[in-house]
Amino acid sequence: MPLELEDRPAFEEPWEATAFALAVQLHRAGAFEWPELAAELGARIAARPAAAYYEHWLAAVEALVVAHGIATEDELDATTQAWHEAAEATPHGKPILLHGTRER
Repeated sequence: MPLELEDRPAFEEPWEATAFALAVQLHRAGAFEWPELAAELGARIAARPAAAYYEHWLAAVEALVVAHGIATEDELDATTQAWHEAAEATPHGKPILLHGTRER
């Protein structure tokens, strides 16, 4: 029996939920409108239909962040690199802290 849509989790990985929440918060802060995100997401899906949905979602959000001058591509790349380095250096079960942040 095929897996029904409602039987699947909304997010396959924790980062997908984080990407979704990030988009919601950026929208609430006025960074972009939903139709902009929908158009960017649709274009990305059309260009690479086999890629995972939330990879498209994150790429669309990042493109809008750059387009609206919130961050540069270099800043996004540096933050991504810092996140990967911090994640690798963090013991399992401990919070991942980026340089310049503090544990609460």
